Amino acid sequence: MKKIIYFVIFSFSLFSNAQEAEAKKVVATFFEGFHSRDTLKIKSVCHEKMLLQSIAESKKGTKFSEESAKEFIQSFAKFPKELQFEERLLDYKIQIDGAMAHVWTPYEFYVNGSFSHSGVNSFTLFFENNQWKIVHLIDTRRKK
Repeated sequence: MKKIIYFVIFSFSLFSNAQEAEAKKVVATFFEGFHSRDTLKIKSVCHEKMLLQSIAESKKGTKFSEESAKEFIQSFAKFPKELQFEERLLDYKIQIDGAMAHVWTPYEFYVNGSFSHSGVNSFTLFFENNQWKIVHLIDTRRKK
């Protein structure tokens, strides 16, 4: 009986770790596309109805904004080609419940090699058609 219990626990642990790895890979793919301005790569991991929201904190107060996936993708065309940006993810905290995953990633953002701001990304993923898709992204932004 003990062997059966250990086997079940071990099997569940492997499945859970695989699901977490898949969710993490979706976020990593999103940022690969983001940094290379590859909108097709970004779209490949985002649900068509994805919503993006931001909470910007400054001395003037806190500002909330949101945009659709379409608006987000279109914004890449407006970036000057000489503008270099990098979002450095500092950690991944992943929670999964059935067909929903939450990925929490603290980050630092750099523009042309200089620190711009930091905050946290909160991704909500939905498991559909045997793959994870980002359905919601909200982040915080603050200057240090």
